[in-house]
Amino acid sequence: MDNISKLQDICKTVRRDILQMINKAGSGHPGGSLSSTEILVALYFEIMNIDPQDPNKFDRDRFILSKGHAAPVLYSVLARRGFFSTDLLKTLREFESPLQGHPHMFSTVGLDCSSGSLGQGLSIANGLSLAAKKKGLAYRTYCLLGDGEIQEGQVWEAAMTAAHLKLDNVCVIVDWNGVQLDGSTKEVMDIEPISEKFASFNWNVLQVDGHDLGALLTCYRQAMNRRGCPTVLIAKCTKGKGVSFMENKAEWHGLAPTNEQLAMALSEINGDI
Repeated sequence: MDNISKLQDICKTVRRDILQMINKAGSGHPGGSLSSTEILVALYFEIMNIDPQDPNKFDRDRFILSKGHAAPVLYSVLARRGFFSTDLLKTLREFESPLQGHPHMFSTVGLDCSSGSLGQGLSIANGLSLAAKKKGLAYRTYCLLGDGEIQEGQVWEAAMTAAHLKLDNVCVIVDWNGVQLDGSTKEVMDIEPISEKFASFNWNVLQVDGHDLGALLTCYRQAMNRRGCPTVLIAKCTKGKGVSFMENKAEWHGLAPTNEQLAMALSEINGDI
């Protein structure tokens, strides 16, 4: 089995985790978690310099989940990568569980930032990356933004700052799935043209199919080799990817599947139907 096939199998496992976690919790955000699965699997299992046995090592790459409501995908990836037991996934959103509804870095092993309030992640990523530059460290900082999230003005202030400071150790990924809580991004607040906007802020812009693992790996590696400016991957994704009745549906932004819906979804992901 080649490496892409292994990563694809991990993506299936992560999608099953996401659905089972949210079903058991009775609440959560499946749509954006499913849409960004390949983005995180490629990062954590192939690209990032991390060590689950030493989660706080000083030269590790950092990851900021700016769209913190997609915590289920991050928790699954961290568990499957070995940062903590997969048994904890069953406790999502339970009282005193380390797996809060939004990431809390002092509760969960492997987190570099607490998140939840949208629009703040890139500012934090800039700070981490600037610190690396000042200290002469080689680590990189990755930041996942939602496409609805980039309606926030702070994102663009941070984008301007990253380019001004030539933070070439920053890599942003925009989960461009076109759907947010209240409907399509075009209807709520049109964000396009995304690529041209980042390019006008002097970013290196790469467009990629956010569900193509090979293409994602290529873009991540290109970003590593780009000097003098930050890089953004505009990743075209599908909200609720992998579950036909969830795909491109705004109502699945923050809705837990029933037991019957869970069984249907798992059958699709497992290839049974």
